[in-house]
Amino acid sequence: MSNEIASHYSPGNLGAAIEAGLKVVTGNTRPATIDDLAPVDEFHIGSRAASVHLFDQLGLTSADIVLDVGAGIGGSSRFVAKNYGCKVTGIDLTPEFSEVGNSLNEKFGLSDLVSIQQGSALEMPFEDDSFSVVYMMHVGMNISDKAALYSEIRRVLKPGGKFAVYDVLKGSNPAALEFPVPWATEPSSSFLATVDQMRELLTNAGFEIDVVEDRIEFAVEFFKGLTPPAGGPPPIGLHLIIGKDTPIKIKNMVDNINNDLCGPWELIAH
Repeated sequence: MSNEIASHYSPGNLGAAIEAGLKVVTGNTRPATIDDLAPVDEFHIGSRAASVHLFDQLGLTSADIVLDVGAGIGGSSRFVAKNYGCKVTGIDLTPEFSEVGNSLNEKFGLSDLVSIQQGSALEMPFEDDSFSVVYMMHVGMNISDKAALYSEIRRVLKPGGKFAVYDVLKGSNPAALEFPVPWATEPSSSFLATVDQMRELLTNAGFEIDVVEDRIEFAVEFFKGLTPPAGGPPPIGLHLIIGKDTPIKIKNMVDNINNDLCGPWELIAH
């Protein structure tokens, strides 16, 4: 299953595609910035606005040592490091993501604050009590053994540390999801929990839950505000990761949300 998930997110030419896209965005007349990367870096519903909403609740300071679980190419890690001054370690299952992410860290002068390791969130290569804050954004949908996931996160989190989740959860409609979606081509690699299951899982792992927020209406409004680009996909965008099926995957996800089959939620615990 881990190989299936890693291959789902590995287009094979991502670094070159991003570099080519940045040249178009900047017109080769100015240095690229991490804001230029945002359309591909922010691989979650709501993009940058969702990141700001989650991270601003955590009271992050430069003293925090942060872990980004399922870091992808490190977009959220770089955003946290640049805007809050934290040192961030990311871990991701997909080798291409960690390789491209570290290359981008170097490109944008953030290698001293951000590093991304390839590995499984279920067996992380970190010591106990290593991080003051752990977060994951749109990751749990691909992990079936959530009890093991949250137990492992609890292991590496310092006592009193904060854990934030922004994930797509199962809605109240019992019908099956429409596939493909951005996180899974087929049902065999999609594992959505309900919000009640999430409460139980986190509590059983030793967390006390501080915030549970439904972000579904935010998602609906976000998608209403998007307009299909004229003349094909933009130089930098999620299609570089999701691939040629991006339009149908996004459409299915939006339809699933509108039909209450799934939707994004935030949970913050300690």
